[in-house]
Amino acid sequence: MPSRIEIICSHLPSVRSFADIGCDHGFCTQFMLENGRCERAYISDISRESLKKAERLLEEYIGAGTCVSVCADGMSGLPEMPDLVLIAGMGGEEIIHILSDADMPPLFVLQPMRNTDKVRAYLLSRGCRIRKDYTFSDGKYYDLIVGEGTGGDEYSDWEIAYGRDNLKNPTPDFIRKLKKEQDELRKLLENPALTGESRDEVRERLYRLEAITDAIEGDI
Repeated sequence: MPSRIEIICSHLPSVRSFADIGCDHGFCTQFMLENGRCERAYISDISRESLKKAERLLEEYIGAGTCVSVCADGMSGLPEMPDLVLIAGMGGEEIIHILSDADMPPLFVLQPMRNTDKVRAYLLSRGCRIRKDYTFSDGKYYDLIVGEGTGGDEYSDWEIAYGRDNLKNPTPDFIRKLKKEQDELRKLLENPALTGESRDEVRERLYRLEAITDAIEGDI
């Protein structure tokens, strides 16, 4: 099974300039530079200690001037708007915060750890076009959004909640995630302490997930 990093990298196109925001170890930037997918790369992290990990990995490229290290909040410290921005491994609200403080990049790849629905809604409100939007697994479940900063798009409420590709072309990973969540919700409903509005909310979410599963399995 491909790793999370491998799957993210498979969606990174060749560009002139690339930025990895919240770069952590810098593996995605290493992939871009080693494979000639960008002429210049920026690694950025708000944490100096986290940034040092990527700097050690990319020391050769930093020395050659093809990789620039920036300790800053989001994209605020970048000397230019890159052609492609990657933001992976953060909560959805943090991703929105980063994007809100700058112009939208021409191309982006986002991998929220939670609140992906809020990220989708935000991108649509900024006039972005979402090209790819699906769930994958490498032992845990993750969402991936690939898109463009302009072009506009329209999603239904259900597509915002679950992802367009997940609904139109569901993968086995997405189906397994749906069933796992349903099992968890059924266990919650077995708890007599869950009452009132909380129980109603769990029932409503379970209903939605069962409806999606039924529709998917009816098409298989």
